[in-house]
Amino acid sequence: MNTFQLSCFIAVAEYLNFARAAEQLHVTHPAVSQQIKSLEKELNTKLFIRTTRTVKLTEEGKTFLNDAQQMVAISDRAKKRFENAHDRQIQTLSLGCYSYPCLFLLSDTLRELATEYPSLHPRLQVIPFQHIYRLLEEGDLDAVIGFKESDSAKIPANYKEIAKVPFVCICSKENPLSKRKSLTLDEIKTERLVLLLPTKASLQIAHIQSQLMGGRAPSEFYFCESGEAVTVLVQAGFGISILPDLFIPRTFPASIIPVQGIEPVSFGIYYKSLQGNAPLKDIIRIMKKSGVGLL
Repeated sequence: MNTFQLSCFIAVAEYLNFARAAEQLHVTHPAVSQQIKSLEKELNTKLFIRTTRTVKLTEEGKTFLNDAQQMVAISDRAKKRFENAHDRQIQTLSLGCYSYPCLFLLSDTLRELATEYPSLHPRLQVIPFQHIYRLLEEGDLDAVIGFKESDSAKIPANYKEIAKVPFVCICSKENPLSKRKSLTLDEIKTERLVLLLPTKASLQIAHIQSQLMGGRAPSEFYFCESGEAVTVLVQAGFGISILPDLFIPRTFPASIIPVQGIEPVSFGIYYKSLQGNAPLKDIIRIMKKSGVGLL
């Protein structure tokens, strides 16, 4: 079944005359007849009752007419969408993050980038930590935005630092620690901990969590699959958590306390190449200039 067959059927159904339908379509009478026969054979039904004097739609033909009109309309709409070559120019930029807080930082940067590249179509994805760099290596992502991994991770990409992000302790307002101006790791080792699952945490975060866990019993930990889930349990009073400040919502209704003695973690962009990718060059420039609100 093709659109020419359908157009022939619609024209004959409209004029109830093969010759007039052929004239309307600028083809020969036999060509229209052949297309109708072919369509009827494919549908395994008669669409018209034909005599030497009249042409009438069968009940099956009446039923099929609406389907045919819709299929031709869809085809025409699809063709029209690509008529203007200039309008269909799309410049994609695929960015991956492994947490929603990282993703939410991009709004202002992308707003500025859009003024420079009107045809830009950003494609934003939140991808599990353990898969995201494979997609970057395979070319499914232009860049990954997140924390710098340790050299032992051997990420097959270049890295550009955007900002240094400090670690903070978060706890509910009812926790006595909420009144503190700053804390050290030693001062929170007896607290119940709300932690990211090791498979969901970067190596730096996993290392800090390992220090806090020490030899304590599993009953003293609550594991979560995301930073958002961590903040919910902390707010509910299940325990405290140590996270890079980036993970904490700006409207977080609990206490955020600086932690001393932990080196800030590097936050930036991993990318394979900047060659031929002007939007990626500029997104790095814009983020570096603004620090994406972290500096």
